[in-house]
Amino acid sequence: MEVNPPKQEHLLALKVMRLTKPTLFTNIPVTCEEKDLPGDLFNQLMRDDPSTVNGAEILMLGEMLTLPQNFGNIFLGETFSSYISVHNDSNQVVKDILVKADLQTSSQRLNLSASNAAVAELKPDCCIDDVIHHEVKEIGTHILVCAVSYTTQGGEKMYFRKFFKFQVLKPLDVKTKFYNAETDEVFLEAQIQNITTSPMFMEKVSLEPSIMYNVTELNSVNQAGECVSTFGSRGYLQPMDTRQYLYCLKPKKEFAEKAGIIKGVTVIGKLDIVWKTNLGERGRLQTSQLQRMAPGYGDVRLSLEAIPDTVNLEEPFHITCKITNCSSERTMDLVLEMCNTNSIHWCGISGRQLGKLHPSSSLCLALTLLSSVQGLQSVSGLRLTDTFLKRTYEYDDIAQVCVVSSAVEVEA
Repeated sequence: MEVNPPKQEHLLALKVMRLTKPTLFTNIPVTCEEKDLPGDLFNQLMRDDPSTVNGAEILMLGEMLTLPQNFGNIFLGETFSSYISVHNDSNQVVKDILVKADLQTSSQRLNLSASNAAVAELKPDCCIDDVIHHEVKEIGTHILVCAVSYTTQGGEKMYFRKFFKFQVLKPLDVKTKFYNAETDEVFLEAQIQNITTSPMFMEKVSLEPSIMYNVTELNSVNQAGECVSTFGSRGYLQPMDTRQYLYCLKPKKEFAEKAGIIKGVTVIGKLDIVWKTNLGERGRLQTSQLQRMAPGYGDVRLSLEAIPDTVNLEEPFHITCKITNCSSERTMDLVLEMCNTNSIHWCGISGRQLGKLHPSSSLCLALTLLSSVQGLQSVSGLRLTDTFLKRTYEYDDIAQVCVVSSAVEVEA
């Protein structure tokens, strides 16, 4: 009959502890009015409680700190820190101790050990300590693998390892929307929701634009010469609360002049979000590159460079149009026709030659018109004809102007 030898006990003990900030101790106040049966008993007990704040005993928040009682939650973007200790529980000297810590994710395995060199010897009741740090960049299951190898006094090589599994959760829900202006400007709205169970302080939410754009943040207002955040002086985001950030992107001059570059899918940039939670624990997330589908303008694009907001009834006003050949290969020979509408009347010669417009080039055109009807009126009625292809492009509802009655002097 075969008998298996007893399993040999290891001479070293491995302990792993996650390092996190403590939390403020909270107590549940129990009080009553003096005319009730307990009288001042409950109030006196709270005043004698060392965990309460002197003079504010009925508040749940105390002055003491509580050490973590469990592993807790780890969120994407935070820094995972852990304390690893290997202790010699035996009464003999152990040699060639090597401690290795790896973090296994769904896509990769990372070595977190500060040093891969072996310790020559470890005496009884002595220990080897190490602290590892890792910025968490993936959600899902993570496994911390701690392996220890050593040599006994008898020359026997020993090896063991332990596994510590934990989940990485998503702290924020980020949604983006793009709005295309009549010009080449693009407005980005970013909706950021705190989906954790504790409040967080939003330290920074910025947009890092791509090389094609300049960005302007629209999340502050000017009050008495100072920029004040639209969210107030306190940047706290409570659990399940959502905050909306707005940015304006404008193509750089060298790209805006090349009509074909900003067509189709273009990369806008990426959001950089930094926050702090309990006792200043920091987290950071960067989104992937945000892309938007640029609106199609066809072969010829007509945009407004300048137009007044308000004009007087039956008085001429001026606008400046920009005509761009969006084709990258074909030269156009354009003719401009101006068609009157019920309210808008064009001043000038219709059917005039604009000349040849080379690929990806533009020309600016000053036009004069007047309105015969009050109210908000749409500027319409422009026609561009390419004489090479005999193709006509119609442009209606280019913009809107507010038409008001001119001041009338009343005779006495």
